[in-house]
Amino acid sequence: MWPHELDTLHILFLTDNFPPEVNAPASRTFEHCREWVRNGARVTVITGNPNFPEGKLMAGHRNRLLPQHETIDGIEVVRVWSYISANEGFARRIADYVSFAVMAFIAGLRVKPDVIVATSPQFFTSWAGCALSKVKRRPWIFELRDLWPESIVAVGAMKPGRLLRFLERIELGLYRDADRVVPVTDAFKRNLVARGIAADKIDVVTNGVAMEQFSARPKDEALLARLGLTGKTVVAYIGTHGAAHALDFIIDSASDADPRFHFMFVGAGAEKARVVARAAALGLGNCSFVDPVPKAEVVAYIASCDVMLVPLKRSDTFKTVIPSKIFEAAAMRRPILLGVEGQAQEIVEQFGAGLWFKPEDRASFLATLDAITAPAAQPAFIAGCNALAAAYDRRRLAARMLDVIGEVAERTTPSGDLAGGPDNSADAIDRV
Repeated sequence: MWPHELDTLHILFLTDNFPPEVNAPASRTFEHCREWVRNGARVTVITGNPNFPEGKLMAGHRNRLLPQHETIDGIEVVRVWSYISANEGFARRIADYVSFAVMAFIAGLRVKPDVIVATSPQFFTSWAGCALSKVKRRPWIFELRDLWPESIVAVGAMKPGRLLRFLERIELGLYRDADRVVPVTDAFKRNLVARGIAADKIDVVTNGVAMEQFSARPKDEALLARLGLTGKTVVAYIGTHGAAHALDFIIDSASDADPRFHFMFVGAGAEKARVVARAAALGLGNCSFVDPVPKAEVVAYIASCDVMLVPLKRSDTFKTVIPSKIFEAAAMRRPILLGVEGQAQEIVEQFGAGLWFKPEDRASFLATLDAITAPAAQPAFIAGCNALAAAYDRRRLAARMLDVIGEVAERTTPSGDLAGGPDNSADAIDRV
């Protein structure tokens, strides 16, 4: 761990998503950084202006060319300009990603960190982290949240070919260049090791849940009444409506579901309009759609459902992912209806926190939906949820990652300089 008792470990974290955005990357980064500050570190986050997933600036924010500064729970936040696009359209998203990486790099030149962390997705943020490490002569850590570009092939956004092979070579080069790689699943680590990345430079820190925010509570009857769902058995999907989530399959299956079930979709994304249109075309009265809500209000929606739905498309790539939704559902004692193969399935079944259905298999989905709502099964699900949430407490996981960061900062002495020592970059200043 960081040995310099008189110095504060200064972490520079590059991320395209940060609160008030409410997706998984934003939540993980914020909750980790908050814990690191509580443990005595200094944290500077360079991020964009909040707009995910609709590609529209959130109220109170402006996409200015000059960086904007604020402090959130002790975290120094620098928001930089980027080309803003909705989470749809390959070319526009690439422009969004690349512009953020360039501006994050420029803003990072004015920070004096002891260690740099760059998170994915998206892929290009890691380019900025790598480049800053060279200029600043400081170590950098690649936090691997997604196997990009493999994941975009899985959802059909890119075809195998020369471009894919080129991006994969860059991907492997970044893994090799990083002083440490921190993937969010053991399957990601196995993937990297099989492709030649040294196992001893990889430390797995999974996703988890902030127990202080997500905890069991009664249903919000006022919310249910406002939504017209009083007395319904509510199956909730809360999160990004993207190409990976197979929500069109859920809509089609809902047409055959028992009338007592109501499917509530909360959030936005590239596929939302199409999913809403599909439900309308089928004339479904058992599906409702809610616009994105602030993170503080998400707990009321989770508490008010009977089952949390976590689906993904059927793909070998998604066997390696662990959706963060399962941890929040478990912390609030809501059984998990999981349509994801692989690691996520192993976790839910290990703890008995819900039931698994075969992805994009209607018969399996409907049979599992009936089974997971059986009254006799609820005590076992509650016990399983409690155990799962306790095993993935975000505070414990954040402390583990802080240990990794401290070790990297301690062991790396760029160009003979002690990590944490003077930064000789001419344009560096102590504070952003």
